[in-house]
Amino acid sequence: MDCIHRGGESPDVYIAERLFSSSLMVLVSRSTPFRMNIYHFKKSTEICNYSYSSNILAVKLNRQRLIVCLEEALYIHNIKDMKLLKSLLNTPPNPKGLCALSVSLSSSYLAYPGSFTAGEVTLYDALNLNTVTVISAHASHVAAIAFSASGTSLASASERGTVIRVFSVPDGVKLFEFRRGMKSNTETVHIFRLEHHSPSQESPSWSAYMGKMFSAASTYLPSQVSEMMHQDRAFATVRLSVAGVRNIAALSMIQKVLCLLVASLDGHLYIYNIDPQEGGDCPLVKKHRLFDGDDEAELEACGPSYAAAVATCTNPDPASSSALAGYCEDVGVKRGELIPEHEFADGPVCLDDEQEFPPVSFQNS
Repeated sequence: MDCIHRGGESPDVYIAERLFSSSLMVLVSRSTPFRMNIYHFKKSTEICNYSYSSNILAVKLNRQRLIVCLEEALYIHNIKDMKLLKSLLNTPPNPKGLCALSVSLSSSYLAYPGSFTAGEVTLYDALNLNTVTVISAHASHVAAIAFSASGTSLASASERGTVIRVFSVPDGVKLFEFRRGMKSNTETVHIFRLEHHSPSQESPSWSAYMGKMFSAASTYLPSQVSEMMHQDRAFATVRLSVAGVRNIAALSMIQKVLCLLVASLDGHLYIYNIDPQEGGDCPLVKKHRLFDGDDEAELEACGPSYAAAVATCTNPDPASSSALAGYCEDVGVKRGELIPEHEFADGPVCLDDEQEFPPVSFQNS
């Protein structure tokens, strides 16, 4: 784990989004929360900036689109030239800036809360610029949404935080339902398997017999009890060592080992091994200090180098390119000229260069 960039120009940044492994970075600072600045961080060059009517709560990027989320509006930009394509105004109040954007090459779906009073999720086609469907995901407000890497499924959780549901994209049919426990404030990370168990493949064990018996009995029980009996439990679990701070978790293959990465506001990145066959409790194998100070290797590492998990990106000769003149667009009103698409794509960020992005092929596991 090496620091590849450190920016000291904006110490009050609260949003930092990178376009995959490219050098394109979007920053929003607390001093100007209504303005989005887009940089080429390896050249320390600002590409452009946009201003909006209220504070920016979230920014999402993929190969085709850039999404800016305000409390009651969403703006869809073309990633090639940053041109504003669509303004979704008067969306349901979204004070946390909750939204998700799929990363698949073949599609570009946007998901955001579809109601302020119920747990609905609106699925929007950001390529064709039209609403696809509204999913009735939960009884209470939606608190988390995320697409799969292929963009063919969408996971969601409510503010209660005890049930996770997975829906197919684009039709919105419920595929899976998981329960992470009866409480939502435990310091754990739960990992679930997205697979259906076929009754014909189950061994004639006592547990299988009891499972079938409970499943049959659930048809006579109240709907809430029956629903709970059909919810699968976690396949693997991580018990966090630090309580009371925000964490962000992600799965990754590191040196051909399936790992869970947890970045914590305590200033560390924790790496846990996952047994893909047995699951269970996941051991901590590495701990990195993200801020000032040397990295701490407290336990055995997954492999000799964690840098292999990060794709390299080309760095054109700085002397061969000049700084691009920025432009500003205030709530869709242009101020200045748009950056030509060829200048943007071939200049600061080579969007067609596969070395700027992670692999796009997906394998079934």
